Amino acid sequence: MAETKKTAEKTEEKPKTVKNKVETKPAAEEKVVAKAGKRSAKAIKESEEKVAKEERKAVKASDKEADKPKKPVKPARSRLERRSKKYRESAKLIDKTKQYALKDSLELAIKTSTVKFDASVEMHVRLGVDPKTADQNIRDTVTLPAGTGKDVKIAVFTDEPADKIKQAGADIVGNEDFLAQLEKENLNFDVLITSPQMMAKLAKYARILGPRGLMPNPKSGTVAKDLTAAVKGAKGGRVEYRVDSEGIIHLAIGKVSFGPEKLQQNAEAIVKSIKAAKPSSIKGIYIQSTYITTSMGPSIKVEL
Repeated sequence: MAETKKTAEKTEEKPKTVKNKVETKPAAEEKVVAKAGKRSAKAIKESEEKVAKEERKAVKASDKEADKPKKPVKPARSRLERRSKKYRESAKLIDKTKQYALKDSLELAIKTSTVKFDASVEMHVRLGVDPKTADQNIRDTVTLPAGTGKDVKIAVFTDEPADKIKQAGADIVGNEDFLAQLEKENLNFDVLITSPQMMAKLAKYARILGPRGLMPNPKSGTVAKDLTAAVKGAKGGRVEYRVDSEGIIHLAIGKVSFGPEKLQQNAEAIVKSIKAAKPSSIKGIYIQSTYITTSMGPSIKVEL
């Protein structure tokens, strides 16, 4: 009986259970709110309201801009319309579709010059050349029969006596004293003339004279054995011309006060020189177009 009682008690004992670890999801992180400052509930609410207000303003402005009628865009004014009143009145006298004879173009240029000073008369000649090619880089000097109308100051660097050269028209004649002035970059002259044997001494000052177009050059007639004749030529209206990078020659042929006859003499001398300088490698049209104009005046197309 006792044994049966013990076995009954054993069977009635509850089995031991192993506690399993149950994984639970972490609770959603709540927004950290401070008691005061930028992270306080009041500050966060104010910033959210401010952002919402700015968004409403942006939407309202875009709607207003869309409803607003667009202003008509004015067309750009032409180059002639942007000119002065006097220029526009002068331009009406010129027929842009017409090519004028040289004499007529000079008369018209004088008539259309409305400035108060004695304006220069310019000639612009477009050539069918390639300036990058050595033989087509047109460059020459020409003596204008009626002169240039400018008072040219001439300096001569030489060891010859100065009296004879000054009588020919030179303003400055010197040797070592002239080099001292170059050292100080005192360039109070328009043309510098020297002889071939003196060029070696001037080579040192090429960086000063070259950029200003004052370095003597045999092609321009400023390096000559006969200094007296070179000075007379420079005083008498000798000018140098050269094509630019676009193949155009720009040259002043005198002043409005010269009158059409003297201006025509100068223009014809220039055209003759340009034709004589035509390189043999040119196959097409050499002189493509020519224009006459005055300082601040309209241009006139010339038929040569």
